[in-house]
Amino acid sequence: MTTSFSLPGLSYYQVDVFTHEALAGNGLSVFLPDSPLPARAMQRLAVEMRQFESIFLTPAGPGRRFEARIFTMEEELDFAGHPLLGAAGLLHHLHAARLPSADWTLMLGTRAVALSTTRLDGMQATYNARMNQGRATFKPALGRAESQAFLAALNLDASQLDIRFPLQVVSTGLPYLLVPAAGGLDRARIVHPAFEALLATVGAKFAYVLDVAAREGRTWDNAGLVEDIATGSAAGPVGAYLLQHGAAAAGDVITLKQGRFAGRPSKITVQANAAGEIMVSGGVVVLARGQFL
Repeated sequence: MTTSFSLPGLSYYQVDVFTHEALAGNGLSVFLPDSPLPARAMQRLAVEMRQFESIFLTPAGPGRRFEARIFTMEEELDFAGHPLLGAAGLLHHLHAARLPSADWTLMLGTRAVALSTTRLDGMQATYNARMNQGRATFKPALGRAESQAFLAALNLDASQLDIRFPLQVVSTGLPYLLVPAAGGLDRARIVHPAFEALLATVGAKFAYVLDVAAREGRTWDNAGLVEDIATGSAAGPVGAYLLQHGAAAAGDVITLKQGRFAGRPSKITVQANAAGEIMVSGGVVVLARGQFL
């Protein structure tokens, strides 16, 4: 082995998120190194696993507190939803299996993310996980000309736009350009040759096409090569956006569908608490354990 870091004995788990059924939802690799790995090592491991995202956890002091770092196959992310929820479900399985519920804190740099988990009785290694994504931030709504450019980049035209709502960048940790559609999800795809650069012009990291009436969405890596199955970091902004624009009421439990076009239908639950913080939750199934030789 020619790596400059040690892998023998490194354990990892495979979990499915936003589902209560094994081999469904959004897959995730969770690594549990004894001590923090170099960023280069984590990036190469994420490429090896070929999940949309992989997460690395190390203990961070007393109590149920862990340092977390999240990688796609291309880069490290400041925030992501399904890795945090999946990691919390796994931590319950490993460290609190006899308890019906538990609370966790996962540190993403200086940001502390609070999560809670509940064991589902009668379902082996299956949990519900819930995270507080905090209050959303909103950039100004896009004008008509900017909106048309993004519709074209996503292979959509004006007839697929839900004209009741604007295109807008919303973030609870990762800024998404939300594109409100009135149907046409089957047509949506990235066709712009430099989509990431186009998104940067409005301060977005990714785009999320949302059928507002159906509460179903799609998103991809910015090359348009891989569709994400269920995106927790987008679900928080979507929930805040629907509340902001009167498409949902305070206290509503919003069920967001995603993954149908990738053959892995998933469900994400979003709700605002009394403080206006966005809570995102979903099922977690602990599927398999692996170890490097």
